[in-house]
Amino acid sequence: MEPDNETQITEFILLGFSEESGLQPLVFGLFLSMYLITVCGNVLLILLVASDSQLHTPMYFFLANLSFVDICFTSTTIPKMLWNIQTQSKVITYAGCITQIYFFLLFAGLDDFLLTVMAYDRFVAICHPLHYTVIMNPQLCGLLVLVSWIISALHSLIESLMVLRLSFCTEVEIPHFFCEINQVVQLACSNTFFNDMVMYFVAVLLAGGPLAGILYSYSKIVSSIHGNSSAQGKYKAFSTCASHLLVVSLFYCTSLGVYLSSASSHASAVASVMYTVVTPMLNPFIYSLRNRDIKRSLKRIIGVPMMYVPVVLELKKCP
Repeated sequence: MEPDNETQITEFILLGFSEESGLQPLVFGLFLSMYLITVCGNVLLILLVASDSQLHTPMYFFLANLSFVDICFTSTTIPKMLWNIQTQSKVITYAGCITQIYFFLLFAGLDDFLLTVMAYDRFVAICHPLHYTVIMNPQLCGLLVLVSWIISALHSLIESLMVLRLSFCTEVEIPHFFCEINQVVQLACSNTFFNDMVMYFVAVLLAGGPLAGILYSYSKIVSSIHGNSSAQGKYKAFSTCASHLLVVSLFYCTSLGVYLSSASSHASAVASVMYTVVTPMLNPFIYSLRNRDIKRSLKRIIGVPMMYVPVVLELKKCP
């Protein structure tokens, strides 16, 4: 672009999923329902873990943190989209867009790191059960979460500041339902080479690194399960990992697909829905049902038995 076409913009236009007015009520109802389910399910899980001393273990501590991050992650994008549909406006301010980028990257990074920490927790529980309580002490658990917050905050700050240095043209339409950083950078008139390099470097370092840690943990877990001659022991060990593996698969397959594939803008938006809305909504269900500890805690709070609730799957240590 020529320099004359550059301007100091004050807002962006979020095109969303569809410009057909007849579909807007359907989209609004669908996303409002998913958002409320996400918030209620994860808040319930946090309250149960906080109120029951028997759930004050590393496993439930990390799950409660993941639930809090999932609520914040979804709240970064969905309320603004719902507001735009309700007011029939597609505008987001420049400052609002940068803020959304910052918090989106912050909570996406936290999701990534917490999933890695949870894989390490399962590795210690299955491969070193006798030393589990010693290794996964409260100090280490708190430190792992704190380091995750610090790294994620620094990463999102750097990426956001790099977007601030870009100049934008009069074309400010984002083919997405939120300010996705790739889409925003593509609208810049100034040179984005440095931004692109940092984004891909971060994708390899902060996504590939934790993924490598998860794969390493599970390779050790598989070896430990294979060496267990007890069929019951193998089943218990597998049951502790199945839910986590499913969530990891959903998160990585969709998020990496957004940043590393050459998919269309529409496909990118659909993939973004999977890891910004669907995965946080499903986490309380995936982590899962028939958990006697959670059911007992819920019964103690409300005073009635529950046949089914979206809660955490019991992850017992392998004998």
